[in-house]
Amino acid sequence: MTPGNPTVRAAGIVTLVAAALLGSAYVLGRSLVPDQPQRQATGVTANADEPHYADQPTGDEPSGTPTPGPSGGPTETGQDGSGRDAQGDQLFGAHSTTGTARLALTFDDGPDPRYTPQVLATLREFDVKATFCVVGENAQDHPDLIQAIVADGHTLCNHSWHHDVTLGNRSTDMIRADLSRTNEAIRAAVPDAPIVWYRQPGGAWTYPVVSVAQQLGMTPLHWSVDPSDWEAPGAGKIAASVVTQVEPGSVVLLHDAGGDRQGTVDALRRILPDLTQRFELEALPADPT
Repeated sequence: MTPGNPTVRAAGIVTLVAAALLGSAYVLGRSLVPDQPQRQATGVTANADEPHYADQPTGDEPSGTPTPGPSGGPTETGQDGSGRDAQGDQLFGAHSTTGTARLALTFDDGPDPRYTPQVLATLREFDVKATFCVVGENAQDHPDLIQAIVADGHTLCNHSWHHDVTLGNRSTDMIRADLSRTNEAIRAAVPDAPIVWYRQPGGAWTYPVVSVAQQLGMTPLHWSVDPSDWEAPGAGKIAASVVTQVEPGSVVLLHDAGGDRQGTVDALRRILPDLTQRFELEALPADPT
């Protein structure tokens, strides 16, 4: 075999050594480079120093998330399904207590020929006076019951013509027409009876409805105890809710119309023995000033 050229052999050795050194340098350098953050399937980086995009709104929030109301604040579902401020601070001056140590029972949505007479009979039995927030069309249809309410010494309250929960969002002229029409229906039955209170259906108070009510000589009336009898949960639950929640000055919301109110009537017979032992009950005054 003929020996190779020494110069060529030397060059080949140098090339091999250089390649080995370069490979070692690459491996060493690669080990010194930090791992890149791994991406999860959600698109959120695993590196804590990166923004957490998962914390941003996705548009898939639960349907129960509060939505802004007319005042810009959160709203909640109240009685009759109305929206009102969750903090209870959007009553625009509506009274939610009696202002004294006395307790006030109020009955909404009547009069009703089936339930109102039962409520009146029970109140009479316990010598208790209350406040009836009547709906205009029902007052027009049952003037005899309006007369019976007044004859027993109870106070009347305007509760709008057709129980319009959205009335407060209408024009002031429409609000005034609605409240005035209701007062006229009441006075057609009892011409001289004072009507000095107004309760907005659902407690959906707005500044315009409060303002119009006051212009018509009525004081806005809210409540502080709501046993949700409008959901017809049964006499036991209604009674238990009232007797455990009331305190001096409470205004209790009950209903003598607007659905099956037998549970409220039956609960009333359970409530009154307890309340009359602990409190003095009153019909809200005909002169709230």
